[in-house]
Amino acid sequence: MTKDQSVERLTAVLQKIAAAEEVREGNPGPVTLVAVSKTFDADAIRPVIAAGARVFGENKVQEAQEKWPALKAEYPDIELRLLGPLQSNKAKDAVALFDVIESVDREKIAAEISREIARQGRSPRLYVQVNTGREPQKAGIDPDEALAFVARCRDVHGLTIEGLMCIPPAGEDPAPHFELLAALADKAGLARRSMGMSGDYEKAVIYGATSVRVGSAIFGARTYA
Repeated sequence: MTKDQSVERLTAVLQKIAAAEEVREGNPGPVTLVAVSKTFDADAIRPVIAAGARVFGENKVQEAQEKWPALKAEYPDIELRLLGPLQSNKAKDAVALFDVIESVDREKIAAEISREIARQGRSPRLYVQVNTGREPQKAGIDPDEALAFVARCRDVHGLTIEGLMCIPPAGEDPAPHFELLAALADKAGLARRSMGMSGDYEKAVIYGATSVRVGSAIFGARTYA
């Protein structure tokens, strides 16, 4: 994909988000677009930044470390989010680099993040990832355990949880999963809901997403090593 194509696609995605905002019920506020830049290098990312995108998402700590320190020095107003599963041995690096961690999903990770926040004096905003489809191969806390886990993050680990995140099962209607996440967020007293990706972000907005994670619809098809 050329640089011009990525900018055109970014514009189209923003227009679709705005249209979806017009028809959704309630007023959760404006939706944040998270441009998912995993597998794309700095040269592919810069035109999207130049076109106005300021929130980006990566799945792996190590990959983000290779490109984002220099980009964030170049563009200090960038917000960087970790979207993929976090291993406990990467908590130190994740707290140091990311502004938001969306994949808090188990006790050990909550404890490690809490320790690193205390050590570094840096507090990324945090989301609990919920495995709404109860898929054994996928990260995320079981929906039945989500409210108690959010409470433990707060009360035991001293963490401030900003919202919930989910990735619905591939091939299923995502609507019930978005509804479930929204209901859990309401019960937990959390205003932020990260849900929706390139194939379903418009529906996610209609169901109350406050942020959507869009990669291929902006950057084009990914090539994995």
